[in-house]
Amino acid sequence: MKRELRVLLVTWFGMLAGAAAAQDVRITEDMATAPFSVAGRDYVIARNQEISNRLTGELARTSRPCPDFCIQPMRAAPGVRTMGELEVIAYLQDEVSAGNGLLIDARPPGAFAAAAVPGSVSVPLDVIRAGNPYRGQIFEAIGGRQDGIGFDFSSALQLVIYGDGPWSSEAAEMIRVLVDAGYPAAKLGYYRGGMQGWQSLGLTVADTVSGG
Repeated sequence: MKRELRVLLVTWFGMLAGAAAAQDVRITEDMATAPFSVAGRDYVIARNQEISNRLTGELARTSRPCPDFCIQPMRAAPGVRTMGELEVIAYLQDEVSAGNGLLIDARPPGAFAAAAVPGSVSVPLDVIRAGNPYRGQIFEAIGGRQDGIGFDFSSALQLVIYGDGPWSSEAAEMIRVLVDAGYPAAKLGYYRGGMQGWQSLGLTVADTVSGG
């Protein structure tokens, strides 16, 4: 009897493991993938189908010295909405695809080149700091108009900004720099989870060096 029970349990657990291995790792119950296009290039966001997948490398770390790697607040600035992964995906499909917005990677260029959220563009934080000679060109590229000594952002694009993760200050700081420059808070979004949050959910990552 014990042997039969043991065989039954082994068979049962084997069936469960097989079902889990064959499962469809969806984004949501109703969404398996999220296709969208930006500037004529097609993207598809999905989740890694390997259920044993784990974070590796720098973004697998849980502890970093603060300063400089301090946990960021949930709200980057008053009036700026904080977004999760599903909201970022919807933003890419709706606003970025339509040319109404940009998803901005505020990290250094090397980090963006290694791995980025598909459809995002690299605008390192240092480029938009006050005193940077290219700051005005960036503001104009996102729809700002020179207005005396400042800029008018009333017709500027919607922006959602991300960095490495909740312990990374680049995205939140970029938002504060933009607000201080006159960018409307209602036109800004903060993806606080960043690349660590994105990769922890097994979502598609773009390798911008190889064009993947």
